[in-house]
Amino acid sequence: MNPTSLAGKRILLTQAQDFMGPTLVPLLTEMGATVITDDRVLTDPGLPAELVRSAGHVDVLIAHLGVPAATSTAQEGTEEEWRIAFAAMVDPLPRLARAVLPQMIARRAGKILLMGSASALRGMKRASIYSAARGAQLAWAQAVGVEMAPHNVQVNAIAQNLVDNPTYFPAEVQAHPKFKERIKWEMPLGRLVSAQEDAHFAAYLCSEAANCFVGQVFPVCGGWVPR
Repeated sequence: MNPTSLAGKRILLTQAQDFMGPTLVPLLTEMGATVITDDRVLTDPGLPAELVRSAGHVDVLIAHLGVPAATSTAQEGTEEEWRIAFAAMVDPLPRLARAVLPQMIARRAGKILLMGSASALRGMKRASIYSAARGAQLAWAQAVGVEMAPHNVQVNAIAQNLVDNPTYFPAEVQAHPKFKERIKWEMPLGRLVSAQEDAHFAAYLCSEAANCFVGQVFPVCGGWVPR
């Protein structure tokens, strides 16, 4: 048996139309998984439980949560910007966990993969609110990963930056001369990490071959090392 195969796996993916969703869905399907998708931002407290209940058996939950980053300075950031970021990207995590972990613990098998951001791993100007929410996500994944390990349930996170995706790096951003200059000095690859490269790594972490990883945060950043 190929340990990286996803054949027969039922994978629940949130916010499937955003961020990495347009690449993850076809790739995971091609690799044999049944992908159950939902396109909504999970700000309604009841939605996570509803999603898991509708999905039934879930082998892998990909906690794929994102909103456009607020770019206010620290002194200008508003309560509303903070609330939007945490309501969309942090608050759904414990709700999803409460809904999906009982069945995984009962089976002694299952995975949660958080698709997060490396903005939490190094200081970035005008990103304090967004980085704080993304940092809370990573801390959650690390803590829950250690807690779930004895149950043979693996919880890990990808912390990505400068990965090609329509939410944070749409075509108009990539075409801007300042962005092209940024790529030259910040990316040893000389390009963004492709969506396919990132999605293939996510698929590996969803497979049985990755059972040895628990509570890990994997930077996918195309060259720079998080400080």
